Amino acid sequence: METVEITIARRTGVGKGIARRLRAAGSVPATLYGPKRSATPVTVSSDEFEKKVAHLEGSHLIRLLSTADAELNERMVLVREIQRHPVTGMALHADFYEVDLAERLAVSVPLRFVGKAEGVVAGGILQPVLREIEVECLPTEIPEFVEIDVTHLGIHDAVHARDVKLPEGVEYTGDPGLTLVTVLPPTVEEKKPEVAPVEGAPVEGAPAEGAAAAPAAEAAPAAAGKKGGSEG
Repeated sequence: METVEITIARRTGVGKGIARRLRAAGSVPATLYGPKRSATPVTVSSDEFEKKVAHLEGSHLIRLLSTADAELNERMVLVREIQRHPVTGMALHADFYEVDLAERLAVSVPLRFVGKAEGVVAGGILQPVLREIEVECLPTEIPEFVEIDVTHLGIHDAVHARDVKLPEGVEYTGDPGLTLVTVLPPTVEEKKPEVAPVEGAPVEGAPAEGAAAAPAAEAAPAAAGKKGGSEG
């Protein structure tokens, strides 16, 4: 994996007000820390950060350059966190984690799925379960990504963590039975068959034949009785 280089500078002040002024001047406030270093406030050019670092996936080794500060120059780091503006997406703050090139460490590596699965050709749906995995290796051996060929997958087939071949020196640290990607069966909405009405069959909610005439027939004697009573 290619090492990225960025130029940093030490900053003397901290706080929201100073951070806002740094951003307005075209810099990203950042913090450099590590197991053998206390937190050190630094800055990096916004343009350089967006061009070289902000788009990176997974864990990438970064060399810090500082001609004015020999103590910070040539330090090797990983980006642990980037805080972004919720609307513009621009970087607001970054955390750099200093690493020892001779010590193994745990990092996240993106998964890249290649090929067209046989199950997809048959109408299924490729369903990635994870987009990255945790591995352990030396900082100089961090893979840019792990490639998984899904061509052989039929419907209901899956690739598990134990099936993935990792580069030499890189070890998977999680559950070997963990599913990384699978092929789901096609989802087809079942349509209910339309039943045509039978000619002559009663319509639901309508009175049966002759039912409407019955009340009128029953009302006639009552009306006649009422008339006879008034005359008597």
